[in-house]
Amino acid sequence: MVTTQKDLVRRFWDERPCGDRLASAERGTPEYFAAIEAAKDGLEPFVYEIAEFGRWAGKDVLEVGCGVGTDTARFARAGARITAIDLTETAVELARRWLAAESLPGNTLQADAERLPFDAASFDLVYSWGVLHHTPDTRRALDEVRRVLRPDGEARIMLYNRRSFFALGVWARYSLLRGRPASVATVLARHLESPGTRAYTRNELRALFAAFARVEISTRATAYDRRLVGPLADLMPSAGWFHCVRASR
Repeated sequence: MVTTQKDLVRRFWDERPCGDRLASAERGTPEYFAAIEAAKDGLEPFVYEIAEFGRWAGKDVLEVGCGVGTDTARFARAGARITAIDLTETAVELARRWLAAESLPGNTLQADAERLPFDAASFDLVYSWGVLHHTPDTRRALDEVRRVLRPDGEARIMLYNRRSFFALGVWARYSLLRGRPASVATVLARHLESPGTRAYTRNELRALFAAFARVEISTRATAYDRRLVGPLADLMPSAGWFHCVRASR
């Protein structure tokens, strides 16, 4: 059997669901979910500003790449009609258990971001936080995001920034300090998270989102950047690790 890049990505995240390492409690317990949410609040506090969970009460929301279900639960608490998908069985089951633990409504299923199993114009919001740079064909996934959005819908998507302090740190660790010349893109693909992980410049993002009617990009300094350069990260937010994209259909 031929092993594809997507198989490798699926295997990686099945074994290491996003956020799992942030909790020491038994996987799937209320304590586990609480620890992950608290840790994410500290690492990525601006997610509330980007997602605006409360804005989507009574709206149809699709989360692409739900991980263990942190933001899935946040949308559900806020009253959104949330549907959450993930490439891996592990993540889908954990997100389902999180919703059940809080008696929250929501639909979770295993699906591929490049082939969304939904009709066109099904959602008011498609949300994806740090996921689509892992799928082999990000452009195809974004075409699918646009397809399932309603005419007045929005996409809110976080993707990694190649010209960031954090990306430079990864490059320095695996290329410069080891005397192994390679581009930042190559180092990220080989050494950061699942195989083939990508990060983008602003111009590359504009090209990826060219089919959308309106695109806004805000770049955020993160705790991951601050660990490398301290307060300089906040003085140069354009060199932050997270590009947060807001796009209209």
